[in-house]
Amino acid sequence: MLAEALRERGRAVHVADTEGFLRSASLRFEYGKQDPDTYFDGWFDTGALWREVFGPLEPGGTGRVLPDLWDPVTDRATRSRYVQLPPGGVLLVHGPLLLGRWFPFDLSVHVRLSAGALARRTAEGERWTLPAFARYESEVGPSDAADVVVRADDARHPAWTGLPDDGK
Repeated sequence: MLAEALRERGRAVHVADTEGFLRSASLRFEYGKQDPDTYFDGWFDTGALWREVFGPLEPGGTGRVLPDLWDPVTDRATRSRYVQLPPGGVLLVHGPLLLGRWFPFDLSVHVRLSAGALARRTAEGERWTLPAFARYESEVGPSDAADVVVRADDARHPAWTGLPDDGK
């Protein structure tokens, strides 16, 4: 919805989902298919995100970003074509566990769920990831690291901290 709103206002937007930057199954599942520490540290190819998404948008970069790299269903490279994001374009990156990795976000939003709400809203087959999210809370402190925090325990009534005060 945010991407569409920005496009309606005349901004070029590229949305990058971390699901398109998973590591191969041989790396993700090296310690089993439900290892929370590997989920925390090794499921997503953060190096590829740096190289293929953030790097090209740095000053002097080409502006050509790769929309995705890996297909988890086929466990093969997607072979997607690069997308040109023009100067002034907006990159939106979404996915779990993104803060604390030194990505060059201009603005970061953390959607926060209490441990109880996260447990209730996590599908049974994915509950093995809950220790990774607990580790993320304790080691990264995403609510402190983010510019904006949206508390979403009740999805019908989200609450947010508002935009950061940058002195303007």
